[in-house]
Amino acid sequence: MNLTQGLHRAQQNHPERIATVFGDRQQTFHQMAQRVARLAGALQSLGVRASDRVAMLALNSDRYAEYFQAVWWAGAVTNPVNTRWSVPEIVYSLADCDSQVLIVDDQYLPLVEQIQERTRCVHTLIYAGDRATPPGMLGYEDLIADATPVEDAMRGGDALAAILYTGGTTGFPKGVMLSHTNFWIASIARMAEMGGQPGSISLIATPLFHVGGAGRLVGQSIGGNTIVIVPSFTAEGVLDAVERHGVNDLMLVPTMLQMLLDHPAFERRKMATIKRISYGASPIALPLLERTLDLFPGVEFASAYGMTETAASVCGNPPVNHGPEARKSGLVRSVGRAGYGCEIRIVDSDGNELPRGAVGEVIIRGGCVMLGYWKKPAETAAALRDGWLHTGDGGYLDEDGYLYIVDRIKDMIVTGGENVYSAEVENILARHPAVSVCAVIGIPSRQWGESVHAVVVLQTGSQATEEELRAHCRTALAGYKCPKSVEFREAMPLSAAGKVVKAQLREPYWRGQERKVS
Repeated sequence: MNLTQGLHRAQQNHPERIATVFGDRQQTFHQMAQRVARLAGALQSLGVRASDRVAMLALNSDRYAEYFQAVWWAGAVTNPVNTRWSVPEIVYSLADCDSQVLIVDDQYLPLVEQIQERTRCVHTLIYAGDRATPPGMLGYEDLIADATPVEDAMRGGDALAAILYTGGTTGFPKGVMLSHTNFWIASIARMAEMGGQPGSISLIATPLFHVGGAGRLVGQSIGGNTIVIVPSFTAEGVLDAVERHGVNDLMLVPTMLQMLLDHPAFERRKMATIKRISYGASPIALPLLERTLDLFPGVEFASAYGMTETAASVCGNPPVNHGPEARKSGLVRSVGRAGYGCEIRIVDSDGNELPRGAVGEVIIRGGCVMLGYWKKPAETAAALRDGWLHTGDGGYLDEDGYLYIVDRIKDMIVTGGENVYSAEVENILARHPAVSVCAVIGIPSRQWGESVHAVVVLQTGSQATEEELRAHCRTALAGYKCPKSVEFREAMPLSAAGKVVKAQLREPYWRGQERKVS
């Protein structure tokens, strides 16, 4: 279970198949293997040894894919850096895991001087851009051209493969330690249940520093499939890449999917080659899912549920559960059943397992679960208890073992002693024809402790009043679940992975107060 095995297999089985496509650049698996072996040799010549951490601060690219493989080939550990972070957060993550080598592209080159001023651990800077190499840095392409290829270190199993930092908006980020086995099991289990689609052409539009992008890269590498990479998500970029390169396998976060369908340039014919659309990383509003299913008849749909701490997905809802019967029964809203090699339970606040249908915290056990948080034993002990990962997600299992996610535990609203799950309210709000995007949060209330508050982005050219949206909710929801107030915005705050950052929406309301949520 080493993460370079897929590259070896692809080089043996179909060396001339295209491995990566990025803009006008493309390379075969044979060419990629040669470049990876040389880059690994260059890293070792720079002093990188087994288990050392190598960081990359860059937009998605073919070089980013090579970085993952080369670091593992050299026997080291990847530390991909969140591109949405401030310099202090970047510096913290580099220093926290003692990354001594940092690879930077053109986009983040302006941050290098500030990073150098604030950290002492980074002693080697590699420029992975397309212009002349700046003074004091080593050229990525020069290193590959001049290096001697080395044999694969073949580290695998429980050896540390990556440190992916999560959080950072409230307090210091936590470095999630993922092993080769973690990534391997998560990818193989998903392929076994959903189908590996050999020979597919997959698009990577989610950021590669995030487990969604990195996990997808690993899965496609294991399968020996072609990956088309765009620097970052834009609707135009995705539409162009699909049409230009014949992409047939697409994975997007729900907010990305909505932006794609709402874009003026969207035309179904531009995506004629698509055979499968996967979605995940955050809950999808049912109206958006239904709209997408209607727009793409004959296309397979699958969802995934997981998190950084599980090397991406732990379960998925397969294409068979996206048909007319599943839409009618509500099975389409599930995130699927526990994947191979994984167990799921629903527990109360004391850790007691709850009966089917009861809402509680989702906990997970299996080979995909992280080794722990880097240098954070207290946080690790809080998350990993008796072999189970406590996710912080609220959900329930039905009688057939299908998991339904209702909310993040911290996002659940407690109003007048009643629990309100934001996703339920958001699904109703999203059905209003004027609503483009919405998020529901709890805000302070002297009378109820918390009250339900909706944040709404309207469709371009549409209008709606607060009372109109509240009346719309009252047609389908109990009174205590309906928003007591509505706030209109031009856009939502999004994380780099495309999720709505509810902490930013809540912060102005709870500033200076102790939030009372059970």
